[in-house]
Amino acid sequence: MLNSMLRFRAPSVVVRRRLFVAVIPIAALIALPVTARAVASQGTPPDSAARDSLLKAATVRTLAPVRVSVARSDGTAQTAPWALGVQAKAEIGGARSTLGIDEALPNIPGVYVANRYNYALDQRLSIRGAGARANFGMRGVKVLLDGVPQSLPDGQSQLTNIDLADISRVEVLRGSASSLYGNGAGGVLSFSTDRSAPDPLGESVRITSGSFGMTKLQERTSGRVGGLVGTLSWSRTTLDGFRQYSRSDTRQILGSLDYALNAATTLALSVSAADIPKALNPGALTAAEYAANRDSASPVNIRRGASREVSQQQYAFRVHHTSDDAAEWSVVVFAHRRFVDNALATPPPAPAGPTNGIYSTINRWVTGVRVDGSRLLCDCLGAPQLSGGLDYERSFDIRRNRRSSGGRPVTGVDTLLVFQDEVVTAVGAFAQLQWKPVTPMTVSTGVRYDQLNFAVRDHFLADGADNSASRTMTSPSWHIGATYVVNDAFTPYATFSTAFETPTTTELQARMDGLGGFNSALRPQHEQTIEGGARGAFSARVTYTASVFHSQTDGAIIQFLETNGRAFFRNAGRTQNDGVELGLAARAASWLDLSAAWTFSSYTFTDYRVQNGAAIDTLNGRTQAGVPDHFVRLGVRAHWQGASIDIDHTLSSAMWADDRNTQRIEGWGSGVVAVRASWSGTVHDVHLQPFVAVNNLTSESYVGAVTLNGAGGRTIEPAPLRNFYFGMEIGWRAVK
Repeated sequence: MLNSMLRFRAPSVVVRRRLFVAVIPIAALIALPVTARAVASQGTPPDSAARDSLLKAATVRTLAPVRVSVARSDGTAQTAPWALGVQAKAEIGGARSTLGIDEALPNIPGVYVANRYNYALDQRLSIRGAGARANFGMRGVKVLLDGVPQSLPDGQSQLTNIDLADISRVEVLRGSASSLYGNGAGGVLSFSTDRSAPDPLGESVRITSGSFGMTKLQERTSGRVGGLVGTLSWSRTTLDGFRQYSRSDTRQILGSLDYALNAATTLALSVSAADIPKALNPGALTAAEYAANRDSASPVNIRRGASREVSQQQYAFRVHHTSDDAAEWSVVVFAHRRFVDNALATPPPAPAGPTNGIYSTINRWVTGVRVDGSRLLCDCLGAPQLSGGLDYERSFDIRRNRRSSGGRPVTGVDTLLVFQDEVVTAVGAFAQLQWKPVTPMTVSTGVRYDQLNFAVRDHFLADGADNSASRTMTSPSWHIGATYVVNDAFTPYATFSTAFETPTTTELQARMDGLGGFNSALRPQHEQTIEGGARGAFSARVTYTASVFHSQTDGAIIQFLETNGRAFFRNAGRTQNDGVELGLAARAASWLDLSAAWTFSSYTFTDYRVQNGAAIDTLNGRTQAGVPDHFVRLGVRAHWQGASIDIDHTLSSAMWADDRNTQRIEGWGSGVVAVRASWSGTVHDVHLQPFVAVNNLTSESYVGAVTLNGAGGRTIEPAPLRNFYFGMEIGWRAVK
């Protein structure tokens, strides 16, 4: 019944905007009971004190004692046998524009964010090379928001629901983590929204305006009464874009309720929605176009009206229980609803004219359940802790591809190219054991087994073929690691871990014959990683992290060919990723903080052969495209009596844009400098924080990202020259 209902035509953009608007009163209902009763009653939220202290502690400078949950067990960043990074609200928000994750995450070594400055596409995130090969969306990295997966069962992730202005914390796990999260966990990003309400009623408004027609307005309301904490936030971001044909409009809303049922059990509800009425896609440039006019758009994208429209809602409910016998468990139930209208510059099959592209629509349902639990196995010193869980996710997509003209679908039944249902069901169970054989040592080992079922039902039979198909992919994953706390200044660790990554449905359905169904030859890739490192703190003034790693991937999924604007994928044989990561934070004086993050990477193909007509080209030893060998972020922060000045200096070496290593993209020269200044204080019980910033202070001409293996050398995605923004945040609270 559900499947037959979902096959009806996806709602129009107008209807979908109404769906977005309909979520606003739903989310408002979450905050109304809190707001109405906050003034009349005053209580202590179930976790406000603990949460507030955690947020204050969760900074790079105090990494050692910070508790983390991204490893799906109770522990600290000091004793976890993984390379971990934590960014708190001060490193995510503050005087930052909160437009993209490239503003904050590169402060963590091993993380590289390529900003396309194209809001029709997500930024490309790479953690130790995982995700670096994604030309659309995010691949190879598991993304969570308040414990709810933002990654699909097939491994593709998106950031549509994430508004950095409302994020209080992000934890980053670097390394192969499929033993914890299954498919596509070459790294993990765990975002937490600001669900705190320190006062019975609080209100804040933040407005930012800047170059290229950028305006962002964000409002947040929070409140508490007794054991109930509620928040409601919304934002709207509009940009003309620094490039021709790059205008965008993004609207987001998030409501949450946290309720302490009793001392041991808490309930949490989240409702969110995002709407992108239209984001124009300027596409990538050739080297000649970039040299002639770096802020231009691809003529093909303009003629064919390349753009994206998105409407999305997410609902999640969580129960968490802690027992007196050192046991705890939680259950999260969630659902996503997503509509995507994608006007592609990809030409349709002949006959085709200069304005003809492909209009692709996706009507998606995603449902899932996450179950986690842990307990100590004995009441003794160094007792082993057993944790485990079960993940279930199901995505149901209705995909239609039609001919388009100027970015709109052409009417008529004969314009249909693909009409199919795509279903992915993923089930994974894991178990993890942590124990202390001796007091300074923590040993962790875990195992997981995943099964993914892919199915496509072809409804377009006019081509004379029924391309319905199904595939099942399974994989075990495991890890073993240990840490040893010699003292506060030196805690070494070592870990061996594995990861696997299946093709996405988009990659599977891209067939060279242009028909529907799945590419039966494309299979999962498997990765093994061995790493070692150390972390520590010298008094309260200096903290550091250091790690080295070696990863080997068999059957790596790569985009090996692009023909007439259409990408095709294959398993490339074998790749090898080696790297060194160093992070440092220091308090040079009571008013001066310094930070540094350096990543050295050597990512190569060790077995890669490509068909080239009748010949076979061997690309063994070539450098993997899309990631620089060296990436450095240096930071200086001076602060005094509420005023602060932050300076970030980012340097990147050159990279390749293609697997054959024929298109070299130069590095960032002397580096890209960002300067931010702000003041935070209270005037007549009103909190004020004005701020101003200049990005790319020296107007360095550099490439922000590349389109891997772009046809005809169309690979360059430029970054803007000098630009600025300014804004103000105003907050008000009722303490009684």
